[in-house]
Amino acid sequence: MSALDFLAKEKIWFDKPRYDEAEKRFYERMSSTSSTSQSTGELGANSILKDIARARENIQKSLAGSTSTSSNNATDQSEIISRINSLEHENQSLHKVVEDLRAALSKLESRVAVLEKSPAPVTPAPIIPVPYTNGTTVEQKSSVGDELEEDEDDDDLDLFGSDEDEEADRIKEQRLKEYAERKAKKPALIAKSSILLDVKPWDDETDMAKLEECVRSVEADGLLWGTSKLVPVGYGIKKLQIACVVEDDKVGTDLLEEEITKFEEYVQSVDVAAFNKI
Repeated sequence: MSALDFLAKEKIWFDKPRYDEAEKRFYERMSSTSSTSQSTGELGANSILKDIARARENIQKSLAGSTSTSSNNATDQSEIISRINSLEHENQSLHKVVEDLRAALSKLESRVAVLEKSPAPVTPAPIIPVPYTNGTTVEQKSSVGDELEEDEDDDDLDLFGSDEDEEADRIKEQRLKEYAERKAKKPALIAKSSILLDVKPWDDETDMAKLEECVRSVEADGLLWGTSKLVPVGYGIKKLQIACVVEDDKVGTDLLEEEITKFEEYVQSVDVAAFNKI
């Protein structure tokens, strides 16, 4: 509780100096009654009584004002407390919403991790009927189907055969070696990303066609430029927004920014507006 609130609730006699002054005057006049007449003394006594009555009235008014002030302060404090309680309730609700979102995000991340670890389903190749010479039809499988069948045959190999059969062991080792070679020849998945760059010129007098030509002149292994457009910035200035597809292992955003900012005559800065994995 602050000092002002404490003083507002305390019943203090603010007009006591006036009462003391009136009492002093009363005794001074009493002491001087010997030199004045009886009528003069009565008039002085009446004035003193009036001063005392006036002082009492002022005291009562001041006490009534302090009581009303304390009640107003109590009302303000109750309003503040109610607002604090409502804010705490809203804060708890927001905390609950954030926790729910975190739980949902963690579940989503776990599902994505499981999907990334699980192998992608392989769609079997379609079987194409081919007419035969004697009027009947035979089913021809594609090369992909042959590879899948070979892989299934290799998976069905008995890797725990008898040690006494040396010929079977040699055949198994040879097939395992062939299977490993076929797996090694399969192309690895190349990670790619789609990047949207914001290339800003120096002013509204910059040749934007020349600027775009300079940007597209940047070449690198694993870099493919896409569409572009001019986006207004303000005061007649436009920025070049251009998209590109890069291979993550070969090209990065740092390399692009470094190469583009070399054209200092046209380019002021380069920012990455969007970055998405493909």
